[in-house]
Amino acid sequence: MSEPFAFKSRTVSPDFISAPCHTAELLVHLARLVHGSAADPSLTPAQWTALRYFASANRFSRTPSGFSEFNATTRGTASQTVKSLIAMGLLEKRVHESDRRSALIEVTDAGRSKLCADPLSDLIECIRALPEPQREALTDTITTLGVALAKRRSAPTFGQCGDCGHCDAADSDESFCHCTQQMLSGIEMKSLCIDFAPTKGPKR
Repeated sequence: MSEPFAFKSRTVSPDFISAPCHTAELLVHLARLVHGSAADPSLTPAQWTALRYFASANRFSRTPSGFSEFNATTRGTASQTVKSLIAMGLLEKRVHESDRRSALIEVTDAGRSKLCADPLSDLIECIRALPEPQREALTDTITTLGVALAKRRSAPTFGQCGDCGHCDAADSDESFCHCTQQMLSGIEMKSLCIDFAPTKGPKR
């Protein structure tokens, strides 16, 4: 796993700063709107993100350090978020199968029940309501933006195993990951991974 990334400072012209991109502003507004009037405000946006992350990450990525990279925050901050969810009974810590010195974070039954009130669900429904060509174009665009921004910030890129360059998807039931040297099940192919290599476009 890569070390915590450091943001690179960049010098931009005053004209660039005085003319913000409307599309970028809309993306930021959309992200804020998700949690702005949440149906269940009992968790903070960071806690919702953590709960969602551990529910969708693969077995190699369900660690506090993996979440810190995904959430672009320090390991200390990520650890505190994880500890708070463990205290609530929404997450639990288990011994790592292949490395007993480390631990995996799993979502409990209570945590999965909590995700039924995920404030992101309204946005998901809005996206699913789009015509398929528009939805696919949006996915491609957001994926391209995510990879480009991660590269500019020297940050890791996250994605699903099924779209990863490390994965040999010759078999529809099981696939071999050349990074972890492990076989992946069909369910895992739709999971998030910290070792994602964006060398393929999203699969339909």
